[in-house]
Amino acid sequence: MKITRPPSKTEQQKSLQELSQSPAKLMKYLDLNSPVDSKGRYLSFDELQYRVEKSVDVTLVWPIVKQARQKQLNPVVTLGIPPKKCKFFLTSTIQKAISEVDRHTTDAALEWMCNKINERKYFDYLIENLIEDESISSSQLEGAATTTKVAKNLLKMTRKPRTPDEKMIVGNFNMMKLAWTSRNENLSLDLIKELHIAGVQGIHDNKYYPGMIRNTDDIEIVDEMGETVYIPPPSEGLTKRLKDLVKWSNSQHDDIESRNFLHPLVKAIALHFAIGYEHPFYDGNGRVARSLFYWYLFKNEFAAFRYIAISSYLKKAPAKYAKSYLYTETDDMDLTYFLDYQCSVIIRAVNTFRDTYKNRLKDIEKFDQWLFTSGLYKQLNEKERIVFHAAKNEYVTYLTVNELKESLNCSYNTAAKILNKLVDLKLFKKEKKGREWTFSMLDKKVILKNWNM
Repeated sequence: MKITRPPSKTEQQKSLQELSQSPAKLMKYLDLNSPVDSKGRYLSFDELQYRVEKSVDVTLVWPIVKQARQKQLNPVVTLGIPPKKCKFFLTSTIQKAISEVDRHTTDAALEWMCNKINERKYFDYLIENLIEDESISSSQLEGAATTTKVAKNLLKMTRKPRTPDEKMIVGNFNMMKLAWTSRNENLSLDLIKELHIAGVQGIHDNKYYPGMIRNTDDIEIVDEMGETVYIPPPSEGLTKRLKDLVKWSNSQHDDIESRNFLHPLVKAIALHFAIGYEHPFYDGNGRVARSLFYWYLFKNEFAAFRYIAISSYLKKAPAKYAKSYLYTETDDMDLTYFLDYQCSVIIRAVNTFRDTYKNRLKDIEKFDQWLFTSGLYKQLNEKERIVFHAAKNEYVTYLTVNELKESLNCSYNTAAKILNKLVDLKLFKKEKKGREWTFSMLDKKVILKNWNM
């Protein structure tokens, strides 16, 4: 994808000199002396050229906008060689995302939701399914050619993946699980490597080189036309730069009294960008970057992100995702572009999570009412209710005994008894697929018909 790069610093200086020699023109352009436009957008030069009036010379506007931004940029992290300091401006979108995340995605907020529903085990049961959404979307973002339905079936059947695309999906699933189980660890170079190994091992090992930090400079990021859009920093000194990044990640930035305060959401997104920018591996960097974003939020007790699939939104507009990288890289490492875009996606994802919770709460209340009035409630034990809830709310398409055994942490016989009882009650059907029996919920109309007879 092509973007128009901003004028160089030398060209910007010439533009400022030109304006200083024409006071009338200078006054006109000073009206544009703001980090954001009239609609609050933090525009790149590539975008700004299409937003200014035709009578305005964008090359003269740009240095004025840049001057306004320089005064309000906050330092984040140093990357690359020679070292470049990433900075950002606190846009309204970033502020809104921070507010939404603080209010709705913390461990405490999630616990409140669980208590409200009064089904902690029900939430736990859903975890694997919701992790699947991120794993599948992240794989599709990287080019995996599969539908979401097929991919979910692959993970639920727990069969061995056969194609590279299937292996990518399973790898991303394992990577997300590792991000969660490693949430109490400090970041280390070994953990970054472990995430890469979990995500790519066994796909094309001679392409990905699982866990190996690149030591060559033959990596280029190309667009759909085959044109080079980004070349990562040199491999020389890469390991040291990664260790510096690890040290930065493990440093405390959430002390509200500190001059270097960074909200965990900002830091998680910056870590996401840093891995993509430094490009430590031969391939699979995007997947590692996104898993580290989740890992850092898990570590800082934003547990609801286990239920929020960011990649499902990123894959809807992959060009915007890629451009947010390029805008930062081509504009003096101004991280605002990447932060602002990611935050806009996070706001939508959190809102979807909240809406889903509210809808599920209503569904559960209606379902519980039906259970009581129909007399079915008395015939189901706790585990049977959990499975029926999950199936009714379409979180599971079909189940196997082995899958339910793992999800509910019970014995094989208990899992089989649960599923067969649901069949006996004419709530589920049982079918043979391959070597396993699968169980799925009957259509709601069929269930109501069965129970009204």
